[in-house]
Amino acid sequence: MKDLSNPQILPVTERPKVPVGLTALVVTHNRKAQLRVTLESLLAELVDVIVVVNNASTDGTGDLLREIADPRLHVITLARNMGGAGGFEAGLRAVRARFDPAWCVVMDDDARPYPGTFARFQSQSADLVNAGFEAIAAGVFYPDGRICEMNRPSRNPFWHFGDFVRTAFGQGRSGFHLRDSDYAAVRPLPIDAASFVGLFLSRKGLARAGYPDGELFLYADDVMYTLRLTKRGGRIGFLPDLRFEHDCTTHPPDGHGIHRPLWKVYYNYRNALRTYRMVAGPVFFWPVLLLVFVKWRGRARHGGADRKAYLALLNLAVKDGLIGRMNRDIVEIRALARSLTRN
Repeated sequence: MKDLSNPQILPVTERPKVPVGLTALVVTHNRKAQLRVTLESLLAELVDVIVVVNNASTDGTGDLLREIADPRLHVITLARNMGGAGGFEAGLRAVRARFDPAWCVVMDDDARPYPGTFARFQSQSADLVNAGFEAIAAGVFYPDGRICEMNRPSRNPFWHFGDFVRTAFGQGRSGFHLRDSDYAAVRPLPIDAASFVGLFLSRKGLARAGYPDGELFLYADDVMYTLRLTKRGGRIGFLPDLRFEHDCTTHPPDGHGIHRPLWKVYYNYRNALRTYRMVAGPVFFWPVLLLVFVKWRGRARHGGADRKAYLALLNLAVKDGLIGRMNRDIVEIRALARSLTRN
C-alpha cells in the first residue's frame, strides 16, 4: 500500500493560492477496511485534493488516516455521527470554502473509481462545460460487473410525459430510470437525478444547488439534491464511460429483500416520502403515496423473523414523513430496531 502521515484537519476559512481542478470527497463511518481500499484507488488517480469526512468513527479509521502522508489528503473529523447526508453537507461546505474546485466528485467509503476514470473525466471536462453540463453521473457497478440498481440514474416522470406514461402503465421503476442499454452511451445522456456515488459536481452546479440536506441523515439526500439542481435550471448528464465500483451490502443486489441492518428501514422510507412530495407535487403525492405504501408493505414477506419489526419501522417512518418529523436521533432508531427484533 502507498504510504498513506499526518492528514490535515481542514481549516475551512483558508483559500488556496492556486486553483484546484478536481477534488474527491469521501464520507466514512466505521468502515475502515472499505475506506482503505477506496483511498488506495483514489491515491492512484489523477486528482488534486482528497477530502475525507470521518463521521465520528470508532473502529480505528482515524488511525488509518493519520498514517497517510500524501499531501493531497485532508480530513474533517466530526464530533458525532451525522450520517451520510450530514457528512456530505459538511464536506461540500468545507470543499467549497477551502478549495473552491472546478469540479468535486463525491462517493461513499465503499465506492471507488475504476482505474483511469479521473483522467478520462479531466480530458472531457472542458467539453462538458461547453455543452452546458453542471454535473455528471458515472456508471456504477457491483464488484462482479453488474449494474448497481441503487445508483441507477433517473428522470422525474412528472416532468417528462413519456416517462410518466411508461411508469404509470406497467413499467414501474424502470419507466423513469435509465435502461441497461443506456450504459453503452458514448455521449452524456440528460438525467434529472443521480446518486452520490461517482457524481462529478461543477463549481457552477454547487453554487446553483447549494448543499445537501443534512437532517435527512441517510438516504434520499443525493436524489433530492440533484433534483433540486435540475429544477433550478442545472443540467446533469450520465456518462457511463466513467465507471465506479460500489461494494455495497445494504440489501440484495437483485433489488429484493429489506434493508440491512434493519434500522435503515426507517430512514429509507421516511426520506422517500419527502422525495415523493418533491417529485410529484401536492396533487399527485397522495395517490403516489398509496401505491408505494402498498409496495413497501409487500416487502415484509422478505423479512422472515424480522417481518413485524420491519412493519413497525415502516409505519413509524411513514408517520414521521407525513408530519415532517426529522429529529429522531440515530441512537433512538437503532435502539428501537434492537428492541423490535427481540420481541
